[in-house]
Amino acid sequence: MMNYKGYIGKVEVDEDAGIIHGEIVGIQDVITFQGRSIAEVRKAFMESVDDYLAFCRQRGENPNKPHSGKFVVRIGSDLHRRLDMAARISGKSLNTIVAEFLEKEANSALLALSNPKTHRRRKAAS
Repeated sequence: MMNYKGYIGKVEVDEDAGIIHGEIVGIQDVITFQGRSIAEVRKAFMESVDDYLAFCRQRGENPNKPHSGKFVVRIGSDLHRRLDMAARISGKSLNTIVAEFLEKEANSALLALSNPKTHRRRKAAS
């Protein structure tokens, strides 16, 4: 995965075509890029983001943002209570404690996905 100006690019290798191609994830608009090397695909990714932002400016439109930072999660009342207790005990807000837990889990998941050997081992253990 690549990150540029807050946009995330997911890449895949097409061995038959001999290219690395990717797309920007987390937005509604479709933005793709490709190259024959890591350097080429990284450059194409950044150029695609810049082109997209310029295109939106030219049309007077707001570009899709990767994420607003807000979402609603429905959980059971017992979990809500336990999270609230953990937040109060630690002297943090409920929002902060939940964000910290999610940050830890997201980092762990992304690390596992970025390391295919670890990802395969975790999947086999499930």
